[in-house]
Amino acid sequence: MTPQPGNADLRDAYFEPMYRAGADPYGVRDRWYEKRKRALLLASLPRPRFARAFEPACGIGELTLQLAARCDYLLACDFSTSAVATARSKTAACANVQIDCIDFTHAWPEDATGLDLIVWSEIGYFLSAEVLDAVAEKCRACLNPDGILVGCHWRPDFGERTQNSASIHQRLGVGLHSLSTHAEADFLLEIWSPSPRSVAQREGIRE
Repeated sequence: MTPQPGNADLRDAYFEPMYRAGADPYGVRDRWYEKRKRALLLASLPRPRFARAFEPACGIGELTLQLAARCDYLLACDFSTSAVATARSKTAACANVQIDCIDFTHAWPEDATGLDLIVWSEIGYFLSAEVLDAVAEKCRACLNPDGILVGCHWRPDFGERTQNSASIHQRLGVGLHSLSTHAEADFLLEIWSPSPRSVAQREGIRE
């Protein structure tokens, strides 16, 4: 049976053994695909800097490290203890980063409120539709009026997928304005906000 989030199977039978077997099981550190995807995600952010940010399911912290350079405070989490250990080591020099080992689908971090940025990267397809809807609603409730929600997901099918990436993004963006969409054969990247203001409007270039 495909492991579902929010239970011991996903953590203990899938992710934890994978991260114990290799510190970088997805090749996020060295693959050009991953480096380019992170660069596109960072370039798509409609603001140069954010006061408070949250990155659920941060994995080994490659994106976390780059987000830290643009955030006053960044809270990240993962439910794999091995992944969290690697991410903490990677960001040890970043005083503005806190990384917790937590299942955010069951226990939303107390500090994940009043957020200017939430980054969902490669996690939605492990969640059932019901869990995704509940967590997406929590994200929207914790976003500031001018905050930003990012979704970035692999598009090809794979065994552990519970739903396709287009469906994930449709659920994530409920009640929010879509500011930008970048679609490739490999991944889908989308930016939403409670505010419809474009980058030019945020900078006062246009009304």
